[in-house]
Amino acid sequence: MEDPGRGDDPGPQGPVEAATPPGAHAPYEGVWRFTAPAVDASVPQARRAVRDLLRRQGVPAAEEVLDGLLLIVSELVTNAVRHAALLSPVLAVEVAVGAEWIRVSVEDNHPYRPTALIADTGWTGGRGLLLVRETTREFGGVCEVEHTAAGGKIIWAAVPLRPPGRY
Repeated sequence: MEDPGRGDDPGPQGPVEAATPPGAHAPYEGVWRFTAPAVDASVPQARRAVRDLLRRQGVPAAEEVLDGLLLIVSELVTNAVRHAALLSPVLAVEVAVGAEWIRVSVEDNHPYRPTALIADTGWTGGRGLLLVRETTREFGGVCEVEHTAAGGKIIWAAVPLRPPGRY
């Protein structure tokens, strides 16, 4: 898998906009970023925005990869809304698509680094990052947390367009 590094373009709030020039690579390759308020309504909105972007760009990913990626987006945005909104009223979602991979990331300004919990079976929450990590691993991808220069964090997951050994 190629290096799914992230771009540094902060992007505008609102509609998804391209951060890389069109035509530089395959038609579906690029980096897009949008911001959203850290509220519950942003979870389905972010999922729809990413789904629509990948369809519009004609990203040739396996359907199961797209489904897994949308689950990852939902979980990462939900975590930012639930755990970072107090210190970070706005979050950023970035989608980077390369020739062989897709990377999604969610950035917030909360300084604490999350941990993937193994939750008690009686708990109704606390499994989001565990789910992200396991979904990413299932598709042969990578999931990491990075600190930003501004003191916040970026949680990202990168997966191949076609999981190894399945096609």
